[in-house]
Amino acid sequence: MIDWSVTALVFPGQGSQQVGMGADLAAKYPVASEVFAEADRILGLPFTKLMAEAALGEPVHPVAVAGHSLGEFTALTAAGALPFADGVRVVRRRAELMQEAGEKRKGAMAALLGLEIADGRAICQEASDRTGRPVVVANDNCPGQIVISGDDAALDAALGLARERGARRAVKLAVSVAAHSPLMASATDPFREALSAAGFTAPRVPVIANLSAAPLNNREDILAELGAQLTGSVRWTESVQAMRTRGATTFIELGSKDVLTGLLRRIDRSATGIAAGTADAVVALVG
Repeated sequence: MIDWSVTALVFPGQGSQQVGMGADLAAKYPVASEVFAEADRILGLPFTKLMAEAALGEPVHPVAVAGHSLGEFTALTAAGALPFADGVRVVRRRAELMQEAGEKRKGAMAALLGLEIADGRAICQEASDRTGRPVVVANDNCPGQIVISGDDAALDAALGLARERGARRAVKLAVSVAAHSPLMASATDPFREALSAAGFTAPRVPVIANLSAAPLNNREDILAELGAQLTGSVRWTESVQAMRTRGATTFIELGSKDVLTGLLRRIDRSATGIAAGTADAVVALVG
């Protein structure tokens, strides 16, 4: 059985979904089916066919929760800080605004493997200085894995510098916007308006923030965090370390893949990671 006093829940962000995910869960558990149907009604779309949330039959009290980028909204909902209906609306508005910002200021993202975070930041600063255009570290995913984001010309300059300085791999990602970069600035104010209309409350369990790697204790903390999320960097390495400091020894990834579980192995090999969407999850969870 799970010892929730030393267990954290983590939620993956954009790119971890797959068509039909959650279908088995909805078929087996009425509570899951009802949640998916509610999302269908709110969006006016067949959301159930595309995506699903993990649903737990009984309330649990993990030592902490956290979500990577978009997954931060799922974490807040799981922690009781964001009503489900509001979360669906806010996430849709976030996507709309990011798309609009990306059309206004086109950019890209890239992964750098084999470099430490300080090297990534230095490379981005030099590339920005050379081109006069922005590129920044968007995600500190784990030691040796960084994602950078920004203007195309600055990103290309940063990729060249990364290869010169020994990156094992430096490659552009197949994304349509420069997330977590200054190119998303035009989306910030309208997104804050959407956030202010949502019914955020204090979370029932600690939620570790992307930008600060510290707990979000109340509505004001949450609004400040999410309001800056579109242009701010995801400090995932430090977020996991913060949960370890709070006593988490087991991390359950609630998604369809094992992206965050893989990152956990690079951050802290002494912690146990369980990806709930993988074939071995049931055995791992019940012991």
